[in-house]
Amino acid sequence: MTLRWPRRSLILRLVGLSLLLLLIVQAAGFAVVRASIERNARTQIAQALDLDENVWRRLLDQNADKLRQGSALLAADYGFRSAVNSGDEQTIQSVLENHGSRIGAAVTALLGTDLTLRAASLSDSMEELPATLRQIVPPLAAQPQGSQIAVMGGVPYQFVMVPLRAPVVIGWVLMGFPIDQSLADEMRRLLSVHVVLVIKDQAGAVTMPVATLPAEPLAQLKRQGAGAGELTTADGSLLARAVRMDSVGGGVEALLLRSVDDVLAPYRQLQVLLAIITVAGVLLFAVGTGLVAQRLATPLRSLLGATQRLSRGEYDVPMEHTRRTDEIGNLARSFDRMRVDIGTQQTEIRRLAYWDRLTGLPNRERFRDAVVQAIANSSGQGASPRPLAVLTLDLDRFKHVNDVLGYAFGDRLLQGVAERLRQQVRSPDDMVARLGGNEFAVLLPDADAAAAHDMAQRIARSFEEPLAFEDQTVDLSAGMGIACWPGDADDADTLLSRSEIAMYAAKRRLSGAQQYDATFDSASTLTLSLLSELRRAVEKDELRLYLQPKVALHGQGGLAAEALVRWAHPQRGLVPPAEFIPFAEQTGFVRQLTLWMFEAVARLLAEPRTRGLSLRVSVNLSTRDLLDPELSQRLAAILARYGVQAASFCLEITESAIMDDPLRAEAMLNKLSEQGFKLSIDDFGTGYSSLAYLKRLPVDELKIDKSFVMGMEVGEDDATIVRSTIDLAHNLGLTVVAEGVETAGILERLRVLACDEAQGYHITRPLPVEDFLAWQARQG
Repeated sequence: MTLRWPRRSLILRLVGLSLLLLLIVQAAGFAVVRASIERNARTQIAQALDLDENVWRRLLDQNADKLRQGSALLAADYGFRSAVNSGDEQTIQSVLENHGSRIGAAVTALLGTDLTLRAASLSDSMEELPATLRQIVPPLAAQPQGSQIAVMGGVPYQFVMVPLRAPVVIGWVLMGFPIDQSLADEMRRLLSVHVVLVIKDQAGAVTMPVATLPAEPLAQLKRQGAGAGELTTADGSLLARAVRMDSVGGGVEALLLRSVDDVLAPYRQLQVLLAIITVAGVLLFAVGTGLVAQRLATPLRSLLGATQRLSRGEYDVPMEHTRRTDEIGNLARSFDRMRVDIGTQQTEIRRLAYWDRLTGLPNRERFRDAVVQAIANSSGQGASPRPLAVLTLDLDRFKHVNDVLGYAFGDRLLQGVAERLRQQVRSPDDMVARLGGNEFAVLLPDADAAAAHDMAQRIARSFEEPLAFEDQTVDLSAGMGIACWPGDADDADTLLSRSEIAMYAAKRRLSGAQQYDATFDSASTLTLSLLSELRRAVEKDELRLYLQPKVALHGQGGLAAEALVRWAHPQRGLVPPAEFIPFAEQTGFVRQLTLWMFEAVARLLAEPRTRGLSLRVSVNLSTRDLLDPELSQRLAAILARYGVQAASFCLEITESAIMDDPLRAEAMLNKLSEQGFKLSIDDFGTGYSSLAYLKRLPVDELKIDKSFVMGMEVGEDDATIVRSTIDLAHNLGLTVVAEGVETAGILERLRVLACDEAQGYHITRPLPVEDFLAWQARQG
């Protein structure tokens, strides 16, 4: 397998950094070793030069001893002493010449006891006896065992002097030998050290008459200047030691020079060996780190691929390298555990995202996906797609069940409803879902409106049997809405929305099940801008107050009417209440409409023309009004503003509005009753309130729903309900109003049944205020 690293690979950078650090360490070690060798070499050379200096001085001393021996031999010669005593100058000169030449002396001289020159023998290199001798004689006489160096003619000479005794001192024998190339060569031969004699005469001129150096280093030395230190030449470096010698007639120094390269030569091989070892070590390290990097990179690349699979949601592929026992194995096992955990979590998340935990049914999102898929499958059928239907239902009085029996009981109720719905599904393609709260939905593929209505009827029949939990029994009922594709909607979201719109319409009409109709849709093109237009209607005074009389059937005193609202739209004309009141209830704007109507009635009642009529006006309150905690304060403020009494108002509340939140509704009704308002239960007989509950409420009036009143002419059941309601209300001390009086026959039967007041089109339609007052005036 070929290992490929990215340009900015961490492994590559680690390997490169490791190699760089190794090279730095090796280079530093190499430099330290080289510096140490150089330092040791110079130390060795310095020690060797110490020895060379000692040997050089020892050679000079040996040379002086040789001269003294020669001088002593001459001084001990009997003939020579006799010649000195007799003054035989010729013999003296002959002995000096013969002896001097025999021992190689450059100068052989006889001095008197007064140290004056009596005779001398000179070598061929010396033409005359220099004046310098006069400077060396006194010191030699004072110390006969010593020697003295003198520069004569640019050449250094070593002189010794011994006394001539017979037996007393009769004179002095002086001998001098040149310090020449032979002595330097002997030094070179003995110690492998170069010797250079540097002569500086009294005029300051420097010469080097004796030297063992080759020509080029010698010339370099002459250019650089003689002295101790380091001499660098083309052949290498030389360390020099200057050995100063006491002399007369000029300065004399012996430069002892040793080659640094000669001392370092054995170490050079060691350095080359170290360099070879270093290069080999770096190569081996590079190969080793490359193998280690490959061993690291391969599982890391595998882990990278695994993370990419995890990012794609592939949780079923196990990780590799989990059997390794090193850190990579630990990492791989950790990744594998993470893979399993994430997979489990994702499964749980998907379950939570698409399934309802309480009932085990699909939730809204899962249901929507199913609707989308069902539409896609049906759309693929070509020119004649198969229809499908969505049925949504919302349980009645579920909030009341939660408030009275508790949320745990409410959860069990939802589970029971879910099971009932599952039992009604017949096709495996059908789906039951819980959309949220107490709202459920059923998807019916390959179903038209008739099939959907049939399913709704089956569900309604299944709800006829109450649900029993322990000692509690709950009656079930629900409002159901139906929407069909493709007739009612083109896409899944619109289909679901319109099914819910139909469901809410069914709950308002108490009709069990309703199929979607465009008139239900508060989001239709007619009502897209309705909310902003309603706000403008309140601000621009486009709303109109209408009153429908409530006539007393038994000559009771006072006048009564129900307040209604009409909208004089500048473009649409007079808008019927059915087109904007339900929308206002859905959006919550009904509270503003209620306050507008209450204020309009209060303004009317405050007018002088109505003060003497003893007019009592009924105003409807919606569920949202009843649950507004500030309702009583708002109404009190309006009464105070216009100076109107609360007794001039009758507030009508439907049973369903009360049962949506019984506790809060009862509390608000008590407040309103305490303020002096007359309270009426509107549409009585269509809700779910019990007599015991009604008895607790501070109501003054029951208003029989028009469906029962209008049905009195066609069925005795409705007449019985009306009669029972009237009797019940009177027994509870309540007055009764019947609405929906469309004929004289109904009006007469209500009078016979002792109904207190009647309201309906037979009496008169809702009238504008001016028309109502005119009608009232005509009635006397």
